[in-house]
Amino acid sequence: MLTERGPRAEAAGRAGACSPGMGESILMGTPNDESSESSDAHATASTPTTGTVRAAETARKIVRDIAAVPPPPSVHPALIPGVSVEETGRTYRTDPLVFGSAAAFTVAFIAWGVFAGDNLAGTTSTVLAWVVEYFGFFFTTIATVILVFMLFVGFSRYGRIPLGRDDEEPEFSMFSWISMLFAAGMGIGLVFWGAAEPLTFFESPPPGTVEANTLEAMHTAQAQVLYHWGPQAWAFYALVGGAIAYGAFRRGRTPLISSIFAPLLGEGRTTGPLGRTIDIFSIIVTLFGTAASLGLGALQIGHGVEIVSGIGELGNGVLIAAIAVLTACFIASAVSGVSKGIRALSNINAVVALLLAFFVFFVGPTLLILNVIPSVAVQFLGDLPEMVARSASQGDEAQAFLSSWTIFYWAWWISWSPFVGMFIAKISRGRSLRQFVSVVIVVPAVISLIWFAIFGTTAIQQQMDGANLTVDPPEEVLFGVLENLPFPLITSIVLILLISIFFITGADSASLVMGTLSQQGRPEPSRWVAVVWGVLVGVIAAVLLVTGEEGAGLRSLQNVTIIAALPFAVIMAFMMVAFMKDLRRDPLILRDRYARMAVRHSVMAGLEEYGDDFALVPVEYDHSEDDLAWIDEAEVDDSLAEVYATATESIDIIPDAGALAAGDAGSASGAGAGADSGSGAGAGAGSGSGAGAGAGSDADPGADPAGLAERPS
Repeated sequence: MLTERGPRAEAAGRAGACSPGMGESILMGTPNDESSESSDAHATASTPTTGTVRAAETARKIVRDIAAVPPPPSVHPALIPGVSVEETGRTYRTDPLVFGSAAAFTVAFIAWGVFAGDNLAGTTSTVLAWVVEYFGFFFTTIATVILVFMLFVGFSRYGRIPLGRDDEEPEFSMFSWISMLFAAGMGIGLVFWGAAEPLTFFESPPPGTVEANTLEAMHTAQAQVLYHWGPQAWAFYALVGGAIAYGAFRRGRTPLISSIFAPLLGEGRTTGPLGRTIDIFSIIVTLFGTAASLGLGALQIGHGVEIVSGIGELGNGVLIAAIAVLTACFIASAVSGVSKGIRALSNINAVVALLLAFFVFFVGPTLLILNVIPSVAVQFLGDLPEMVARSASQGDEAQAFLSSWTIFYWAWWISWSPFVGMFIAKISRGRSLRQFVSVVIVVPAVISLIWFAIFGTTAIQQQMDGANLTVDPPEEVLFGVLENLPFPLITSIVLILLISIFFITGADSASLVMGTLSQQGRPEPSRWVAVVWGVLVGVIAAVLLVTGEEGAGLRSLQNVTIIAALPFAVIMAFMMVAFMKDLRRDPLILRDRYARMAVRHSVMAGLEEYGDDFALVPVEYDHSEDDLAWIDEAEVDDSLAEVYATATESIDIIPDAGALAAGDAGSASGAGAGADSGSGAGAGAGSGSGAGAGAGSDADPGADPAGLAERPS
């Protein structure tokens, strides 16, 4: 109950906007002479004011937007500091359906490649051509939409939301974080295409752009490369990673791809057949993408060994041996965990990559590289509309270019997004969404710009000087560039080491992710599960690398990985909807919405009742029988009530003893002083647990009658 001075104070209090379960914003001051009579009549008649109606309507809209409002003795959803998946007390086990189905499909695919490799290659090539022809526009559109969506999430009011509890600190340093996400997100591809792709576009520019083998072609080539490897590529990873990290570390959900859709489908469906199908599909895509990367890495390592050893072309036996060694290394790294093996290897990998890049930068065309970096950045922004708008409608050349490059890349990044996104989520705990988006999208794009500028510009300059580099096969280009620089033997050995570590840091992350998906979201999967998936990755790469004619098996593996991107692109479209629905109900956002609503309506009512002379103070208010009694707790999901209550034990959401004493004193003195002076109004919490205040025309604006200074911020 409110302890009020008179009907005017009650009317003013009810006119202020209130937040269900949080108390009200009470107006107190000296009423305007012109409006005092009408205010008394209004209060006596107990007729709701415009402010009351608007406040109630807005409050209904806000609370309807809350998926689960935990009832007492829990806390209000706007006060929840975040709940991590560890705090929910979940138990994990290997899901036989998910694990068994994914493993069976993998074995069947291996058998198809072994016994009918050419048939597999022909079938996958036909399906891939159909996907590219009829759904190429969808890949191009979804890439741009996801980038815009993630930039909005990161740099709007949602960017302040942490991926964890309100007071949680990041688990890894900035250097380790960037090193791990970069090694997992691009890995071996940077080395494989670092010199080959810019040189390819220099000799064969995108259709309708510039003349080949010119300085203009060099800048256009670098801009096109940045389009393929820059912000849009990383936006795919950011969407999956951000949604999983938010759900697991702030909402208490399991770190699964299927759990992202809980706001749309409900918890029941995400753990049912539909959700498990999504997780099975994610495992298969991750497995094939990792195996394809392993096969490409083995080819490049094999070529490097040929150069270093000088023994000529290596046979399949050496390639299989390389795959076996790499597989053993990434399995060992995976079972040691993220904080040990993966972080250590990622840091080593970053140092080796920096050393190689600095070497090429200083012994290569240094001044040209320094000039290329800013000019390519500007050209990228200028060419971006044209690159985004390029479509098959512009002719056969444009369609062929899109099929071979742009659509291929978008499909490849999408197919890698389940495992890279889940791994990024695992290492991004404690970061804000703004920091997450800035680092995951912007920083890798800048690093890619610098990396391709160094190696691509060096390759192009050598070609213009008559080096006669060849872009086919692409795995040989970077070794050819190093042969034209000082210390080719040493740098080739360093490059082989870099390729190996790049792959290991990516594959061990994939093993952990597949283990997590197989064990109902277990953050640290069992070692045997990670070993099983690691062995299967190695077997697929080894078998398909040596089957079929002229690498048909490996091409089939790449084709299947890209084909699988189409259904996952549809999944990502709905993922944006689910993620935004989650963010709209975040406690931080709810607090802001309640605050804006309460202040807006309270100020309007205060101006109507008191003119310029009023104050807003919070007091406890029992509205169980008034216009906000429509909340039906019977329809509220209380499954996480105990979890929320536990999660709030470490924060003080109730005023301390000093604040309560000040509130009680303010309640008594405010009411008494207002009655004696006739120039003020007072209000206090009837239960003794709220804050009381008195204010009038002579009140000290710097005073703190409600004890608000004692409240935690």
